[in-house]
Amino acid sequence: MKKLILAAVVSALPVLVFAQNPDRSKAPDLGPIQPLVVPAMETFKLSNGIPVYFVRKDQVPLLQINLVVSGGSAFEKPSELGLAGLTTDLMTEGAGKRNALALADEIDFLGIRLDAYAGSEFMGVNLFAPTSRVDQALDLMKDVVLNPTFAETELNRIRKSKLVSLGQNHDEARVIASTAFSQIIFGKEHAFGRGAAGTETTLKSFTPKEVKSFHTTYFNSKNAWIVVAGAIDQKTLKNKLETAFGKMKAGKSFETPKLPVPSVAGRVIYLIDKPGAAQSELRIGHAGVNRMTPDYFNLTVVNTILGGSFTSRLNQNIREEHGYAYGASSRFGFQKNTGAFLAASAVQTEVTDSAIYEFMKELNGIAEISEQDLSRARNYVALSFPSDFADVQSIADNVVSQIFYGLPKDYFNTYTGNILNVKLDAAVKTAKNYIRTDNLVIVVVGDKAKIEEKIKGLNLGEVKYMSIEDVLGPVPQI
Repeated sequence: MKKLILAAVVSALPVLVFAQNPDRSKAPDLGPIQPLVVPAMETFKLSNGIPVYFVRKDQVPLLQINLVVSGGSAFEKPSELGLAGLTTDLMTEGAGKRNALALADEIDFLGIRLDAYAGSEFMGVNLFAPTSRVDQALDLMKDVVLNPTFAETELNRIRKSKLVSLGQNHDEARVIASTAFSQIIFGKEHAFGRGAAGTETTLKSFTPKEVKSFHTTYFNSKNAWIVVAGAIDQKTLKNKLETAFGKMKAGKSFETPKLPVPSVAGRVIYLIDKPGAAQSELRIGHAGVNRMTPDYFNLTVVNTILGGSFTSRLNQNIREEHGYAYGASSRFGFQKNTGAFLAASAVQTEVTDSAIYEFMKELNGIAEISEQDLSRARNYVALSFPSDFADVQSIADNVVSQIFYGLPKDYFNTYTGNILNVKLDAAVKTAKNYIRTDNLVIVVVGDKAKIEEKIKGLNLGEVKYMSIEDVLGPVPQI
């Protein structure tokens, strides 16, 4: 019997050896890429007119509920800079009969996430909860949305924290570079140029009265909509949302303000001195397009080739080939208003000029796209797209974008096909039209004494000088 077993084992050895040595001389065939199929969206309204967009996903007993309103930093008056962010920060620092600590304790006890946020063009409150605890969770969310207390003690604490952050930014080269880039591209008076953090003057001027007024103005039933994803039926969901938000007061609805962007004339380098910096922060780009551009899919594929993935040209050049930085990337800022095209990295001080040269080489050469480049980028985007719908949070976030930007009902289910249908001639044309190196802003934050002369030697254009205070203003007095 032992001999039979031994013989069987020995006879199996070639199979085992063969199984452990697969042919790795070539990549396996990819096979056809299947489109993502997102469940159909259900829609209904609450009694006060708030529209609800619902995607049912029963596999896991979880719910994501996002209440969204038009508003944010783009809506702020000059005297209100930072008020949107301050308001939403304070909404979870005490609501209804619960102070900040009681609210935080109850959120932890229920095992939920409840967050308020303010973007540039919309803001809101997001709830993630097990289906079994949605009633208790919605009770908290209702108070955060409708009954925030805006206690003066919490306002003073959050205000101080924000002022400290403004001061710390003076030592953060990445913040200095990004802020300077936005100011130069959009202008300091533009909502995208002035930023969302506020200033020392505005932050110190706010009282609970201003915060309450801002909240009341934007958080109303005429200006709100709700997105839900998760395991619940529509009838039950409608009853629960009606109980929570059916009595939300009416008010005024708001449209996103139109914000014109000045054009960049010529190619200019802005050098901001940060003595002793071990790295130089680079921000290179110009005005871009808005989210509704018909070239969105072409731009997505082209940017994937340039700097939108680990294997992109910028990252392979700057990181893998030359070792100048940990990484390099590019992106288009897609919003209702025109955003910016930006290529960025943090590079070693001694190779700042060489890194800028390589960035310019890749930007100048982006229109040289092969069928292999295009196929790889299309496949990368198409195959990674389903990961954006892996959980109820990401599903809800994507639906928020779909509704806010007015995208077609079948947008997600046709996305993969639209990406795979990007043609070579369209990609080349898009690269030429939207990535330009003649009218370009190059922001460098680094040790001027070590990098100035070499940057000038690149002969890329006029070099202008800014100080950190020019960008961020004086360090706040706390």
